[in-house]
Amino acid sequence: MFSFLARRTAGFVVTLAAVSIVVFGVMNLLPGDPVLVILGIESTPDAQAALRQQLGLDAPLLERYLAWIAGVLTGDFGTSYAFRVPVAGLIAERLPLTLALALSGTLLTVAMAIALGVFAAANHRGPGDWGVMTLSQLGIAVPAFWLSMLLVLLFAVKLRWLPPGGFPGWSDPLAAARALVLPTVALALVQSAVLARVTRSSMLEVLRLDFTRTALAAGLSRRRVLWTHVLPNALVPIVTIVGMQFANVVTGTIVIENVFYLPGLGRLIFQAISNRDLFTVQALVLLFAAIVVTANFVVDILYVLIDPRLRTRLA
Repeated sequence: MFSFLARRTAGFVVTLAAVSIVVFGVMNLLPGDPVLVILGIESTPDAQAALRQQLGLDAPLLERYLAWIAGVLTGDFGTSYAFRVPVAGLIAERLPLTLALALSGTLLTVAMAIALGVFAAANHRGPGDWGVMTLSQLGIAVPAFWLSMLLVLLFAVKLRWLPPGGFPGWSDPLAAARALVLPTVALALVQSAVLARVTRSSMLEVLRLDFTRTALAAGLSRRRVLWTHVLPNALVPIVTIVGMQFANVVTGTIVIENVFYLPGLGRLIFQAISNRDLFTVQALVLLFAAIVVTANFVVDILYVLIDPRLRTRLA
């Protein structure tokens, strides 16, 4: 068990290091000069050279990478060109909103998908099964931004139950929660379509095993067998998809936050790309990549906790 954790941790660290190299290299090789974005194309060469030296952009690429990664390890991501403030401060200010949206979207996704997947498996080849599969296929096909606009038109414009966008801040928890309802639903409906199909397939596979038929023959109710025997044994593929979808939900906030005008990391990275804000984009891309790598690492650990057979093999 210890060797397994050591290998996974070492792989986690190496992957993050490789991601940082790729992110830094790609961002610095893309066309466009942030100095010209800041000063304008009519600025003098002397002014451009002075600003490039001030920002450290005149140093060799390797030296700049080492300085950047040393700053990242200490929480210093540089200073934003566009906002003229430390990038770490921008991230700390906007991270809570993005995390709240991602977590609420993931929780709603899991709740909806497991309920629909279990219902479809319990009614295999029946009307309920066909209905869930049809809805899930529609959910997979519908783009998140288009679904977001439909939700705004229905619940904000026509019914006026919820705000169409914006965020009032955390000082009023009720208003903040209302502002996150539509973005959360938009994220969850698309992601739950995939997870519901995986849950159904995994449940059906376990339902065909001998211990399930034995439990039913012993007189246990079908509902009890489904929720206490079948579902726990079907969790491994479900957890895999949940881990991948959490990463998708986090990166999906880039679109959702711009549709609903939410001041989170998704909107920040969009603004930074528009302004060629190199340090901000580098930090945010690295953060999103780190979230994806961390989610996969957590899923690997959960495998061992969920499946006793893996713990036996690793003992």
